Amino acid sequence: MARKSERPALVLSEEAREALEQLVRSRIGQAREIERARILLEYAATGSVSGAARAAGVTRATVYKCIDKGLSMGWETALRDRWHRPHPPSLTLAAKAWLVDLACTRPTEHGLAAELWTIRSLAEYARRHGPEAGHDCLSRAAKATVHRILAAQPVQPHKVTYYLEKRDPDFGRKMQEVLMVYEEINLVNANGQNDSPGGRYTVCVDEKPGVQALQRVAPDLPPVPGVHPTWARDHEYRRLGTASILAGIDLHTGQVFARVERRHRSREFIGLLAELDAYYPAGAPIRVILDNHSAHISRETRAWLAQHPNRFEYVHTPKHGSWLNLAECLFSKMSRTFLRHLRVDSWSELRQRILLGVEEMNQTPVIFRWKKLDLLRA
Repeated sequence: MARKSERPALVLSEEAREALEQLVRSRIGQAREIERARILLEYAATGSVSGAARAAGVTRATVYKCIDKGLSMGWETALRDRWHRPHPPSLTLAAKAWLVDLACTRPTEHGLAAELWTIRSLAEYARRHGPEAGHDCLSRAAKATVHRILAAQPVQPHKVTYYLEKRDPDFGRKMQEVLMVYEEINLVNANGQNDSPGGRYTVCVDEKPGVQALQRVAPDLPPVPGVHPTWARDHEYRRLGTASILAGIDLHTGQVFARVERRHRSREFIGLLAELDAYYPAGAPIRVILDNHSAHISRETRAWLAQHPNRFEYVHTPKHGSWLNLAECLFSKMSRTFLRHLRVDSWSELRQRILLGVEEMNQTPVIFRWKKLDLLRA
């Protein structure tokens, strides 16, 4: 027969008993807490230390520790470890501050080759040079120690977060101008009109350079039901050059204009303007939303525009504000459709396939709309 404990009985309220039973049945609770919950329930029910030890699969000494905490500080405290420090901290506040300051510098500033610190390299540097800086406690600093110090700040010197600096002092004004055009277009399209008041047409224009012409070096293998569910492609390829897509999209009708060239200089851009000039009725103003690429404002381009007075009106997106151009949505659609996994046997085939894809898009045109007009009111 199990011996009764000399300690007093543990009295649990109904609410406490339900909480402990729920913890014992839990599949995501901590193993130590579940073990202690079994001890408390068994001891509260029987008053037997041996029985509680058998129920939880632990020693009697473990049971005594648990029920003593429960009797003195309550059952919730008995479930958890008591915080204690086995010895005084060896790292001083000055050493931690020195390490954090070191993490906020580049390794190259200390004669190292790396661009960024890793936790390992930071720990190694702290062990070598910490005592020289008067912090002997860092002579045995491990990766875990460095990680805890940096996590307390928090500082992550091994990571890079990119940001975009607004170098255009007129960024806000130019953004407002572009968004005003989009709001006008939305109102015009909502009224069922095909062009802006005064017969003005609006086109977003941009370039997508670096489209690669990639050739297979081995034939693709088709899917085989029950054997290979996907296409199989050799990972090697032959590079046949690159192409630049110069494209524009009519914001009223969704009509896409595109030229595929080997380069995107002024003469190629003028070719796209000439295509727009030939497409729209003579004399109607064409408003063009575009970025500040040199080909758009070069001497050659300006000379061509001078030969077509009052025909084109530029609306520039701000510097580093190409995301304001709806032509980027057009290029995104191309990348997700006919440019995806594209393989060709020649550069001319790449050009033909791109123009075919544009033709297919024009068969079912989509009117791109700028929906975040709350930026206009910000």
